[in-house]
Amino acid sequence: MESLSPFVFWSQTKQALLLKVDLKDAKGAIADFSPVAVNFSANGHGARGMNAYKFQLHFYSLIDDENATFVVSDNKIELQIRKLEPEWWPRLVATPQKPHWLKIDFDRWRTEDDAELEEKPRDVRQDYQQEYADLQKRELGYIKEKTKKVYMIFYNLAMFIGYLYIVTVMGVLYYRDGAESIAKTYANVGNAFKFVQLLQYLEVMHPLFGYTKGSPLVPFFQVSGRNFVLFLMIEMEPRMYTKPVVFYVFIIWSLVELVRYPFYLSQLLGREVGLLTWLRYTIWIPLYPMGILCEGIIVLRNIPYIEETKRFCVDMPNRWNITFDMVLFLKIYLLLLILPGSYLVMSHMAKLRAKKLGRGRGKRRQHLHAD
Repeated sequence: MESLSPFVFWSQTKQALLLKVDLKDAKGAIADFSPVAVNFSANGHGARGMNAYKFQLHFYSLIDDENATFVVSDNKIELQIRKLEPEWWPRLVATPQKPHWLKIDFDRWRTEDDAELEEKPRDVRQDYQQEYADLQKRELGYIKEKTKKVYMIFYNLAMFIGYLYIVTVMGVLYYRDGAESIAKTYANVGNAFKFVQLLQYLEVMHPLFGYTKGSPLVPFFQVSGRNFVLFLMIEMEPRMYTKPVVFYVFIIWSLVELVRYPFYLSQLLGREVGLLTWLRYTIWIPLYPMGILCEGIIVLRNIPYIEETKRFCVDMPNRWNITFDMVLFLKIYLLLLILPGSYLVMSHMAKLRAKKLGRGRGKRRQHLHAD
């Protein structure tokens, strides 16, 4: 079945691009930005009536994909994109041949006076990626993939299988034994959970070696926060093993990952799955608050145990001449987790959701102005 593309009208300033997608009453809009391209899909009323529309554009130069976003209104969708380097582009797309559905938005068009828009030297393999891949497949019988990409596919697949195993075991035992299985959760899947959680520290290394974008600090704090609860608050206190909250936090953590890793796989394989993208940037809305609540309960339940055992506490006198009160640390940790911690995590995910799924139906017409 031939895929339908909507009319797209584009304009630029020296710093930014604006793409206006001619779709009315659009639903389920998804825009996946990368430094060199955008993949867009939505259902709406376009040139071929009410249908599913999609398009892909490989840009002439690099964009700031981290801050690219889009706004859905009743009669159009606007993609707002910042150029990575402020400069005037001679065209929008990498190739000299533009798609027939791509038009200039003359109402917003701005040009630089006396600008000489000369083309830079270009890599033909990048400009014609699909054609190069088809040629490679015909010549070799397969498409050569980069080692990094192959590794990331296997890593995400392995992590998905790990969390799927945990949820499957918990589900089967609950179906067989009912509520009695809840107290045995840690005994049944604790070792498996510790294994996959330790493996997640590889995600701290990925941005360091250029396998993924972003800062290593974000995955470091996310993984370390979970492992603090798992190893110090549960593993080190046997009386926590049978608590129902362990069952609930394992379910919540696993459900998040059972969506996250398949989404990453789909991106690596170049397959945009609308439902999976929506789940990736929506399922956190109920699960993150519940996860923070469960983690807080686990920390709170540990306070009387640590007061009793003095575990992790350092009292005077000692050879280092220092003191450390683990109970006070946990109380401060709870305050940081509930107030600034939850706000930072939720606002970060809300920003990502707005970037991928749009900021809703804007009623004001937004313009780009030349400097």
